[in-house]
Amino acid sequence: MTFTLDEATVAALRQSAARLAKPQSLVVREAIADYAARAGRLSERERLEWLRTFDALMPVSPRRPAREVDAEIRAIRAARSTGGRRSGVRSK
Repeated sequence: MTFTLDEATVAALRQSAARLAKPQSLVVREAIADYAARAGRLSERERLEWLRTFDALMPVSPRRPAREVDAEIRAIRAARSTGGRRSGVRSK
């Protein structure tokens, strides 16, 4: 592969390779591996925005006793278990 880099990037690459006593190609490979590992993570700005959103939504979350929530879940499961296709009935 061939890449074109600006002079500032080339200078930084050469300086880093010399300081680390590593070939420039290894410095590039390591830099790409580090970047790839961080690319899927949230930036600090995104993380703070998500936390602000969570904090804003948290107070509106209903606060009910666990027994009420458990009863509602049981009712939903019971309703789901009686619905759906009936065995032995085929559509034409």
